[in-house]
Amino acid sequence: MEKEKIVYVGMSADIIHPGHLNILHEAQKYGRVIVGVLTDAAIASYKRLPYLNYEQRALVVKNLKGVSEVIPQTTLDYRPNLEKVRPDFVVHGDDWKQGVQAKTRQDIIDKLAEWGGKVIDVPYTKGISSTMLNERLKEIGTTPEIRLKRLRRLIAAKKIVRICESHSGLTGLIIENTAVVVNGIRREFDGMWASSLTDSTSKGKPDIEAVDLTTRLHDLNDALEVTTKPVIYDGDTGGKSEHFVFTVRTLERLGISAIIIEDKTGLKKNSLFGTDAVQTQDSIENFCHKIAAGKRAQITEDFMIIARCESLIAGHSVDDALERCLAYVKAGADGIMIHSKHKTGDDIREFCLRFREKEANVPIVVVPTTYNHVTEDELASWGVNVVIYANHLLRAAYPAMVKCAESILANGRSYEANDLCMPIKQILELIPGTK
Repeated sequence: MEKEKIVYVGMSADIIHPGHLNILHEAQKYGRVIVGVLTDAAIASYKRLPYLNYEQRALVVKNLKGVSEVIPQTTLDYRPNLEKVRPDFVVHGDDWKQGVQAKTRQDIIDKLAEWGGKVIDVPYTKGISSTMLNERLKEIGTTPEIRLKRLRRLIAAKKIVRICESHSGLTGLIIENTAVVVNGIRREFDGMWASSLTDSTSKGKPDIEAVDLTTRLHDLNDALEVTTKPVIYDGDTGGKSEHFVFTVRTLERLGISAIIIEDKTGLKKNSLFGTDAVQTQDSIENFCHKIAAGKRAQITEDFMIIARCESLIAGHSVDDALERCLAYVKAGADGIMIHSKHKTGDDIREFCLRFREKEANVPIVVVPTTYNHVTEDELASWGVNVVIYANHLLRAAYPAMVKCAESILANGRSYEANDLCMPIKQILELIPGTK
């Protein structure tokens, strides 16, 4: 009796549509269908994290008619799974004959040739695509629960998570929608940083915790209403432990993914002043007490409290920073943010490498404002999980606005400022629902 042929189909399966069903229907004609569902990490390596996690997507595919087996595909490269399964056929939509997927297709053809396998190209289903459906889902929005869970998923799936500062609904839209393609890979920001510095500065106030939680959350809500990406909240010192527990509950309820609090006491001074301003660190015992109180207050396991260590800012040693951060982790911190104003980044590198020797899995967050020559790939090689671009959108907007204002004053009209401004039609189209 002839052995049943094996057919392999790789798919993300985040949003199942008729195109997927057509491919599976065609695959059944050639034999027993095994579907390799791409893991979160595989998908996040080239585009946005899927809405559903791997377990959810695998469960959906497993229950589709004609699917015999589901296995994880942990990379974009099909070949590791092809070696395990040794299928007679690989079935895919014919859209991969062109563009960045063409190389993947050829790699598969070459691999299958080793045992006489063949690629079957199914005509692409016109009029529908996952990209199009994703855009429509973004218009619908998200829920606090989905947004809350997203940061942990991103940290688990990506080599490095890219976060950018947002201080308004408009900057939230920029972070939500801006993307570039580099070497065939789509790059975009993974989430937003609700910065106390830019929140204060945009209101013309000093960065000394002068803007209260209620006011900051009111402004943050503007971004939450028009975006779907996760938010990390800059909690400054976190205030008194008794007050911090209510901050945690409020943020968690709104769907904020994490709060970062720093181990300083007294009137806040921006860390980038370093030792030029008096930087008084809290005691390890007191700060650990605050972390533990916050952890007890949260309802879900998804919300993150990240401890920001100011030892390097205050002029202390890497040893001091390590002692503190290891204690913070023991107290329950879900991650560590290590900060420095030195331009080389050498102290950050030393800290990260030494911290990783003690804690292999605790997320490390950095804000490379002063050592911005260091690339994301380098940071990842040090063990960094999250990079925050903490104030760049506001810093870019201010000089542009000043230049425009000066042009109007100098010329007595706005004609010369036209080239400094985007067309009004374009800015109207940027806002969903304007048309």
